[in-house]
Amino acid sequence: MTERGATFGEVFAVREFRVLFGSFALLVSGDSIKMLALSVLVYAQTGSPGLSAAAYMAGWLPYIFGGMFLLSLADRLPPRAVMITGELVRVAVCLLLAYAGLPVPAMLALVLVTGLFSPVFGAARSALLPEVLPGDAFVLGRSLLGVTSAGAQVAGLAVGGVFLAVTGPHGALAVTAGLSAVAAVVLRFGLPYRPARGTAGRGAVRTTLRVNRQLLADRRVRGLLLACWLPTVCLAGAEAMVVPYLGGQGQAGVVLAMAAVGMAVGEFVVGRFVAPGLRERLSLPLAVLLGLPWLAFLASPGVAWAAALAAVAAAGLSYQLGLQRRFLEAVPEAVRGQAFGLQSAGLMTGQAVGAALIGVLGEALGPGPAIVAAGGAGVLVALALAGALRPEPVAATRPSPGT
Repeated sequence: MTERGATFGEVFAVREFRVLFGSFALLVSGDSIKMLALSVLVYAQTGSPGLSAAAYMAGWLPYIFGGMFLLSLADRLPPRAVMITGELVRVAVCLLLAYAGLPVPAMLALVLVTGLFSPVFGAARSALLPEVLPGDAFVLGRSLLGVTSAGAQVAGLAVGGVFLAVTGPHGALAVTAGLSAVAAVVLRFGLPYRPARGTAGRGAVRTTLRVNRQLLADRRVRGLLLACWLPTVCLAGAEAMVVPYLGGQGQAGVVLAMAAVGMAVGEFVVGRFVAPGLRERLSLPLAVLLGLPWLAFLASPGVAWAAALAAVAAAGLSYQLGLQRRFLEAVPEAVRGQAFGLQSAGLMTGQAVGAALIGVLGEALGPGPAIVAAGGAGVLVALALAGALRPEPVAATRPSPGT
C-alpha cells in the first residue's frame, strides 16, 4: 500500500466497479421506495400507525437471523449469481406486494422471510469489491459506495414520494420491481463469471455458525468488528431521539437529512483527500466525533443547531474507512463473503438495538437527556475501543521475509 493511495478517477476507470456502483445505487433507491410504499399500503389497509411503522422496518429486521444462519452461502456460490438472484427476488416480492392482494400479515411475512437472504446478497457484493479493486482502491471504492448509499436513500425517498402521489403505493412498488430488473440485467451482462471462493460444506446453517464462531474467536477480527459496530449503536440511538426531541414536527426530517449529508461528505473527504496511513490513524478521533456533538444537546439547541450538530456527528462515520484494509487482511479469503456479511449484519442489528435502548431511556428521562447520554456513551465506547481503532505497528502487519 502506498501513502499516495488511489484516486476516484482510477476507481471509476474499472468497468466492473462501475457495474457494482450502478447496481448498488439502484438497489438502495429501490429499497427506500419499497419500504416507504409498503408502509403507506399497510396504513391504507389498516389505519394503524404501529403496523405502518412495523412495515417500514420489516426489511431490516431479518438481518440478525440471516447473518447468524445463512451467510456462508455468499462464499459457497458464484458471486454474480448470488447478486442476480437477490435482484430477481426483489422483483418477485415487489410485484406480489403490489398486485397479489395479500392481507397485511401475509405481506409482512413475505418481506420478513425473503429478507433473511438480504445479508447474503449484500455479502456477495462486499466480498467481490476487493477482487475488483485491489489495494487502497478497495477502501476508496467502499467510500464511494458509502456516499452513494446516503445519496440514494435520500433520492429514493424523494422519488418514492413522487410516485406515491402520482401512482399510489401499488405503482411505486411496480417501479421498484422495474429498478431491480434493470439491476439484474446490468449485473448479468456487466460482470464476468467468477467461481465461488469457498467450497460446499455439510450445510449452509452449520457452516455459517461454525465460521461465525471462528471469526469472533479471532482476537484481531473480533476487535475490528466491535470497533465497527459499537460506536454506530450510540449514533443510531441519538438519531432515533431526533423526532421526539423536536416534538414530532416535520423539522426532524431536516435534521436527519443533514445527518445523511454529513455522512456523505465525511466519506468523500476522508476517502478522497486523506492518505491511507493517516486515514487509519484518524479512525480513533473520528469515532470519538460520532458521539461528541450530541453532548451539546445539554444546551437544548433549536432545529438549525441540531441539524449542524447531527451533520458533524455523522461525518465521523468515515472512521470506518480506516478499518477496511485491516479487516480485509485479517479474514481468510475463503470466508471473506461471510466476514463482510457478519460485519454488515452486526451494523444493522446494532443500530436497531441502539435505537431501542435509547428509546427506553428517552421514555424515562426525556429525549434531550437521552441524546446527551447516547453521545456520552459514544465517546466512552470509542475510547474503550482505542486498541482496535488504532492501526497496528508496522512490524505486526508487515513481517519481514523468513519470519
